[in-house]
Amino acid sequence: MRRRQQPPLPKRHGLDPARVRMPEDGRWVTVREFLVATEPRMSPDRIDEMFDADAIVDMQGPVSRDTAYAPGGAVWFHRDLPVETVVPFDIPIVYRDDTILVIDKPHFLPTIPRGGHILQTALVRLRQELALPHLIPAHRLDRVTAGLVLFVIDPTVRGAYQTLFQDRKVRKVYEAVAGYDPALHFPREVSSRIVKEKYDFAAREVAGEPNAHTTVELLDHRNTLGHYRLHPTTGRTHQLRLHMNSMGTPIVGDDLYPHPTDRAVDDFTEPLQLLASTMEFTDPLTGRSRQFQTSRRLDHALT
Repeated sequence: MRRRQQPPLPKRHGLDPARVRMPEDGRWVTVREFLVATEPRMSPDRIDEMFDADAIVDMQGPVSRDTAYAPGGAVWFHRDLPVETVVPFDIPIVYRDDTILVIDKPHFLPTIPRGGHILQTALVRLRQELALPHLIPAHRLDRVTAGLVLFVIDPTVRGAYQTLFQDRKVRKVYEAVAGYDPALHFPREVSSRIVKEKYDFAAREVAGEPNAHTTVELLDHRNTLGHYRLHPTTGRTHQLRLHMNSMGTPIVGDDLYPHPTDRAVDDFTEPLQLLASTMEFTDPLTGRSRQFQTSRRLDHALT
């Protein structure tokens, strides 16, 4: 396995600097010209400020506005952070040893930095609060889904735990509160083909060979709502939300399926009633059976 190049700048706010590689066929004269042309989120004035502050570096140290473009080379710098609304919920720790960390993620907190969510993510907050700069998630949950997430503390073994999830060797159970249809019989198997385009936030079900499978159990029902236990055997984007919606029983609080609602990012009311409640696997290092359980309860749970 190719060893990852260590960045020449320290982490900031628990985050590595951005690495920007210069293409071999680039025809820019200077590094500044290259960055102005390829970094649209940064104004030329801001790029100049960073050069003046020695905040743009290569492996030899700070580079200047006049540094020659180096085909195949790279520079590093810390991007400016977006303005974020604080997610006002704690991150309970379910389990911790020298190797792994299991948390009970709250609703509305992303697992990892993405887009406008950087500092207010589980990864960055945990790196800072626990002084674990090399912490990395073995998998992730949607921002609006609550429940169990496993992180790896020891970077030398992160691959072993990430592979568990990639190879579907982790048994995950979810709970959901969603619509109830007395015409449906449970337990039932739901399978479909789910695709997710790169720049489209929503996933969708299409014709073709199924690539997503979920077993749905009904625990209880009252009036128009049901309390369900979900057993996914695959991990497609928004799989559980799409499968519940496809039965005509969308999950309570879903702002995307069946229709987007454009909820404000700082609206923390009415969370999605979906919870990653149980996680089981055989530890790849010790061979021991591991089982973790959430302490959370869905607001609309009937049982």
